Formats: sequence, structure tokens, C-alpha cells
Amino acid sequence: MTSGWPRYDLYVLTDVTLAPGRSHADIVRAALAGGADAVQIRDKGSTAGNLGLVVSECQPMARKFGAALFVNDRVDVAMLFGADGAHVGPEDLPARAARRLLKPPALLGVSAGTLEEAKRAVREGADYIGVGPIFATSTKADAGPPIGTEALAKIARAVPVPVVAIGGIHYENVAAVGATGAAGIAVVSAVVTAPDMAAAARALKQRFLEGRRSAAGTAGASGPLTRSET
Repeated sequence: MTSGWPRYDLYVLTDVTLAPGRSHADIVRAALAGGADAVQIRDKGSTAGNLGLVVSECQPMARKFGAALFVNDRVDVAMLFGADGAHVGPEDLPARAARRLLKPPALLGVSAGTLEEAKRAVREGADYIGVGPIFATSTKADAGPPIGTEALAKIARAVPVPVVAIGGIHYENVAAVGATGAAGIAVVSAVVTAPDMAAAARALKQRFLEGRRSAAGTAGASGPLTRSET
């Protein structure tokens, strides 16, 4: 791993239930071709053995592109099959326990919906935090009400690890997310259900970075950022 690795500008989660006929490997391959910096294998209904086979197939692709590969929920699968890390949510293994199992340099992502949850995730060893839902989403039925971009920006300023925005993000609103200071965006349906997944990934990442650059330019024009804004 190199200094600053990984980036999280574009983080794509797989979901084969949303795209009949497309495998996890198909989604990962297209996402990486479109510039994804990280990918996550998410399949709540699969066995550990089947997930392991998927990780074994997809990890070499991620390595080829210099991207990180995560496994949703299953810390054991991430460890045994050589993924770069795992991501846990409120219904999964507690973050503190996951961190004890998943030793650095393996990476741990933790979901949070509030500032307090994000701070707790940092204390418990998160390497990055998935914050959301930012907008209303139908991909995850139990995601809760959207928190919006202002709350996202507040969390991104307050914690010392990368904050990755997730939930209802698509091409029309992704620039606004880029302007918040978040380290990246995590998307599912915006890529997985697109007719051309690689093209969709490429467009999302470009638009996110445009939003980030625009916000940075505005901040520069109005003077240097204060410590609380960095």
C-alpha cells in the first residue's frame, strides 16, 4: 500500500439483485473501468463460501487498477480471502469487535448517520466512515431518513478520517455532495442499474470532482479556510 491509499472519490457497491444477469464480477469490472477507487461486495444472502469465491475473483481486478476491495458485513470472509478490508453497519458485528479481528493494514469502514455515531466509529477504530443516507434511497429499506448535505459537511469537518457519502446519490445531485468536503461518494443503483456501468461510474466521478473543485475555488476566492473548515 502506498501513502494516501486508498482514495474514496468513487466507491461502488455491488448488488446483483438490482441487475439480473450481472454478476458481482461484472459490476466490479465495469466500476473499475469507469474509475472506481474502491469497490464493496455486498450480498446479504450469500454464504461465506460463495462470497469468498467472489472476493477471490474480484481482488486481482481491484489490485490491477490500484483500487481497494471491501466486503460488506463479513469480516471473516474479508480476512480469509484476502480482501483489503470490511465494512460494518449497525446490524453487523460491532465496530470495536471488527477492529480487533481485522488488524491493520486491513481497512475497516463503519456506517454512521449522525455526528455522534461518526465520532464513536472513529474511537472504535474506523479507517473511514460511510455517512448517510444523504438523500432518500430505495436501495436500503432500513436506511432511515435522509440527513442532507449540511449535516454531511458538518460530519466531514469534525472527524479525522475520510467520510464517504452514501444514499440516493446520482448524477443530478452528486456535485452538491462534492462541495461538502466529503472524501468520496458511495453508490449502488446509479452504477449497477445503468445500461453502461463504466460510463455511469466515469460520469459520476467526474461530476463529484467538479463539485469539489468548484467549492475549493469558492473558498479560495473568499480567503483561506479556518482550522474548523479544513
